Amino acid sequence: MVVAARMIGGNDEGMDLIDVRSFLLLSYYSKRAYRFRINDWWRRMNKIIIIGCSAAGLSALENLRKYDKQSEVLVLSKEGAPYSRVLLPYILRQKLPYEGLDICGPEYFTRYNAQFKQENVVGVDPEKKTVTTDQATYPYDKLLIATGSYAVAPPIEGMKGDKVFHMWTRSDLDALLPYFETSKKVCVIGSGFVALQAAWAARSRGLDVTVIELMDRIMPNVLDDEGAKILSQKIRDCGVALYTGTSTQSIETLEDGSLVLHLKDKEDVPADFVIVGTGVRPNVGFLEGSGIVTDRGIPVDGHMRTNVEDVYASGDVAAGPTIFGDEHMIHALWPTAVEMGQVAGENMAGLSTVYEGSLNMNVTEMYGVTVASIGKFADQDVDDSYLYPSEPYGYLKICCKDGRLIGGCLVGNSDAVEYLGKMRPLIRKGEAIDCRTQDVKDYINKEIFNQVWREGL
Repeated sequence: MVVAARMIGGNDEGMDLIDVRSFLLLSYYSKRAYRFRINDWWRRMNKIIIIGCSAAGLSALENLRKYDKQSEVLVLSKEGAPYSRVLLPYILRQKLPYEGLDICGPEYFTRYNAQFKQENVVGVDPEKKTVTTDQATYPYDKLLIATGSYAVAPPIEGMKGDKVFHMWTRSDLDALLPYFETSKKVCVIGSGFVALQAAWAARSRGLDVTVIELMDRIMPNVLDDEGAKILSQKIRDCGVALYTGTSTQSIETLEDGSLVLHLKDKEDVPADFVIVGTGVRPNVGFLEGSGIVTDRGIPVDGHMRTNVEDVYASGDVAAGPTIFGDEHMIHALWPTAVEMGQVAGENMAGLSTVYEGSLNMNVTEMYGVTVASIGKFADQDVDDSYLYPSEPYGYLKICCKDGRLIGGCLVGNSDAVEYLGKMRPLIRKGEAIDCRTQDVKDYINKEIFNQVWREGL
């Protein structure tokens, strides 16, 4: 305090309480101003690279810029302008114009003060803190890997033919569009969301469609057994030939260019082209030798940090925490990618945001019904469930475990999706529900009303 008095008043005898307070305030705000200046300098000099420009990458950029206006940001992607992968089947069905695929216009990166380069990343060196593309090498201070996933194909003879396609990227769409215009028969291998959406798009365009699934039921990750049975019948009612428990042995190209699929224990299936929808894998090949751990994706913690300092990962490429306590799991869903990107962007900006965990939710309309699910709904994962009357919802199942809501699934009326959506915050909280399972709908509405009332909205 003597030093303080001499700094302000020149001696310690004339120092009063006001002078002491003035000094403390001056010292406090000087330190804050200095800290902010240092922080601003750091942000101006910081170099951030985001690999990937889909849901996770763009969400990270937008949320980074809410808190950090100064850092240099470079976005790298082997694809061109950002687009929405979930809209691919809507383009094929002619429900949207091709231009509707784009997420944003050319001014997007200018608005967020970022540079975009269409280059293919081939390597990352965390020791040197560099990213190498097919054209150049770039330094970084912080790196986000948001490279998504790629479609895979089973090891079937003839699978690499020029009339065998995926439906996962814009280039896949571009390759498929001419065949939807001129062909008559298509065979779809697989029965997940992507495969069945592709089959529905083809059928809605008037093509003869055959779906071949190796497992004994469709959509194992989206519906329970009963829901899968109901949807299977809807698919057949729409004129699609659906084979389950069937393996494709080979794809033969005939002299006229048409294809024949040879199946195990079933008759051959003719086709003009084939769409494969048997799953995806994280895009991590370019990380080989980098020291960044990749095990069925890149494991990340609640901050989206990888095992390497200043390297983050989000979206389909990242295996992160779930609300059910899983430490590392991939939910290759658009909303999950947006959430993870937000967390990564905020943390790269200097915050300490923790992800509360992903919660899977799927919704789509196909074959004349709405198909949706949230959380856990398989019989082995629940100890209590309630099936609503078929009118007016269709097949709507709500699931609980240990007195807590954990999920549900739907094949039916789109109005019922509202209840699955309302369940989302209650599932996230993991709180016990004070009602019978069959009364969950009324309980949900009451809880939402109480929340709105408490928040004064």
